[in-house]
Amino acid sequence: MTSIDPSYLDPSLPPHFPDPRFASEEGLLAFGGLLEPSWLLLAYAQGIFPWFGDGDPILWWSPDPRCVLDLEDLHVPRRLARRARSPNLCLTWNQAFAEVLLGCNEDRPDGIWITPAMRRAYQRLHELGHAHSLEVWEGEKLVGGIYGVQVGGFFAGESMFHRVRDASKIALVALRRSLGAAGIQLFDVQFLTPHLERFGAKEIPRERYLERLVQAREAQVDLRGLEPCFNPEV
Repeated sequence: MTSIDPSYLDPSLPPHFPDPRFASEEGLLAFGGLLEPSWLLLAYAQGIFPWFGDGDPILWWSPDPRCVLDLEDLHVPRRLARRARSPNLCLTWNQAFAEVLLGCNEDRPDGIWITPAMRRAYQRLHELGHAHSLEVWEGEKLVGGIYGVQVGGFFAGESMFHRVRDASKIALVALRRSLGAAGIQLFDVQFLTPHLERFGAKEIPRERYLERLVQAREAQVDLRGLEPCFNPEV
């Protein structure tokens, strides 16, 4: 499909999005709409996500290619595996979602994008059971974490942070392995970065991504009682 100018989404209408294949070359698809759970869940289920800065309108994206981290491609450096075995570190699930959101906005070189409105929106998704966080603790101190959105057997990793060395890397590996053990089929990380590539993330054509998304989102996966582990038994 040929890309078209970004569409305006009327917030007074029910949630609706254009076909993600109409996104611009940069991946921008639409602007407007609302950061309500119904809008967000529909967006993720169609391969679309919000990304915008403070003071900007709500912008919705569907880039091509898309970056995913498949369990069979996951690469874990030996040094990181040794670090994860430290008796001082502990992993938890959904115990500090709001704090992880705040942590993901600390000292970001690309600027603040998790605006107060975004935090409220994802906090509401969390309260409804659709957004989750994995936390890394050193004693009683939160030192890292990662959060994302689930739709069936699909999980979109949104952002991660660290306050001590390797904490975000441990969070990423533990999340990917734990979600795989729980039945998550498609783990989306949106854009490829050198950091993610070192762990085995790869780009796939958006068309292939959307095909996998349709299948994954129909799976029934319950993450409410997940027990995160760096080396879960699959």
